Amino acid sequence: MANIKSAKKRALTALKRNERNKMVKSSLRTAIRKFVEAGSEDAQGKLNSAFASLDKAAAKGVIHKNTAARKKARLAKRLAKVTA
Repeated sequence: MANIKSAKKRALTALKRNERNKMVKSSLRTAIRKFVEAGSEDAQGKLNSAFASLDKAAAKGVIHKNTAARKKARLAKRLAKVTA
């Protein structure tokens, strides 16, 4: 642990941020998994939910915006493949 007061505070803040980011990433992965497991029934609704989760994670800075865009493109491609 750090000796300087500001360094102690930064360490605690980093832990809190780490926990928050972990929660966001976990919910993001869950939304994507639910879409993948959905199959053709209600796939569009699950895709919208996954898109929303990706956008929120990118807006919070948990993942990069290009990563979110790439994942959204791949999920949309997967939906087109399933529905076709």
